[in-house]
Amino acid sequence: MHSHVPLTHIYDYKYISTKHKKHTHISIASYSSFINMADSEHISVQELIKTKIQEIAHKYVIDQEAAFPSEFSVPIIDMKNFFSSSGSELEKFHSACKEWGIFQLVNHGVDGEFEGYGQNLIGDHKGEWGDRFYMITNPIRRRKPHLFPELPHSLRESLEGFISELQKVAKWLLGLIAEALKMDVKEMEEMFEDGMQSVRMNYYPPCPEPDKVIGLMPHSDGSAVTILLQVNGVQGLQIKKAGIWMPLKFLNEALVVNLGDIVEVLSNGLYKSIEHRATVNSEKERISIGMFFNPNFEANVGPSPALLGNQKPIFKTISMKEYVNGFFSRRLQGKFLDSMRI
Repeated sequence: MHSHVPLTHIYDYKYISTKHKKHTHISIASYSSFINMADSEHISVQELIKTKIQEIAHKYVIDQEAAFPSEFSVPIIDMKNFFSSSGSELEKFHSACKEWGIFQLVNHGVDGEFEGYGQNLIGDHKGEWGDRFYMITNPIRRRKPHLFPELPHSLRESLEGFISELQKVAKWLLGLIAEALKMDVKEMEEMFEDGMQSVRMNYYPPCPEPDKVIGLMPHSDGSAVTILLQVNGVQGLQIKKAGIWMPLKFLNEALVVNLGDIVEVLSNGLYKSIEHRATVNSEKERISIGMFFNPNFEANVGPSPALLGNQKPIFKTISMKEYVNGFFSRRLQGKFLDSMRI
């Protein structure tokens, strides 16, 4: 639930290569017939930079708040410690969710790399300096029939394996959130059983004037949990904390986990969804793949009853269907949950 633009606006799949544990390396030089939605009026940013541009086109020039000049490191959560130690790790996790809304997860058992670039998402707002491919992966019945099945078999197999591993990590994280919030674990399990999940692959080409453009507009994720893999080690993610944009630096082997609006609502504001943006590099391309985890369409989105014994709800409770419709009807900017405040 990261993009506000309908999937049907995606147009011109170019290239994805993947190397994944137990799978072979895949290289697809050109696969533009994959979606067959080419729009002759638009070209991808990747194609644009091949023209050796001298000046950034006006549609990509975006005024933005300056960031702090130094890089910061966010909390590190070591997954293996939860299987060998005590409540101190849970408290560390609880603190990271309250104070940061984002952390690095290490020793997670996910061993994979994704390299590639996908589609521009065409909207009526100014253009972001990046190409991306967005796809709903679960429930399986909601997958676009012309997307996943037409991927080459080896690529589809690798991607399925990667998705399966992240699903296990996400289930563990959601259980940990329930435990830290002293929720009934069954409440969390029922909420996310066969939940909505999606994948987005991002390719940010180098830009000769990176300060004039933005790779991804500032926003918080509408998901419950987002798991991001930074593929090629190029930094570029920034978060807004205490009103200041902070560039982040992550461990190469870490998964980046950030909490989305649904967890902030579920925790009645105790945990925070973090506003973030993606910047671009003047010399190097940046590649990432994110997976977004949400409740099922039969669930309601609102503060957990377990947390309302001694406090009033600060968010409304609405159906997941209403939540999805509201999120996707707006621009990817700011925090959607502000519209749910009582």
